[in-house]
Amino acid sequence: MSGVVVGTDGSEGARRALRWAVDEARLRNTWLTVLAVVGVPVTIARASAPFQAGAPLVGRPDPADLRAAEDSVGKELDEVGADDIDTEVRVVAGVPAEELLKAGEGADLVVVGSRGVGGFSRLLLGSVSSQVVQHATCPIVVIPKDRG
Repeated sequence: MSGVVVGTDGSEGARRALRWAVDEARLRNTWLTVLAVVGVPVTIARASAPFQAGAPLVGRPDPADLRAAEDSVGKELDEVGADDIDTEVRVVAGVPAEELLKAGEGADLVVVGSRGVGGFSRLLLGSVSSQVVQHATCPIVVIPKDRG
């Protein structure tokens, strides 16, 4: 899929990335894909024999979480004024970095914020942006934290 792909998780960093991606898609006169990833519960299956690693079991997302994420992305798009560009909203269940990498296959550009809703605020890049930068097959833009 060509065009600009942007990941969002509802954080301020993701909103900055979305604003930047909307402007970039407008400048390029191209398609914008907004991707929101809803996490799913993951458990490790018990091994049948001692010292064997268990396999991860991925649960199913709560449909209410998927609807809430879609509503949230719709509101964010309204706030940034993206109604003049072709936009696709995709809400998927999975691991954020993995899903962004998949969505970025064939894209012209992937845009992410430097810090999202998780983790350690002292890190320069968040774990998702760091993984996307390291493994992407297309150009990446990481929108830094607002210094103001």
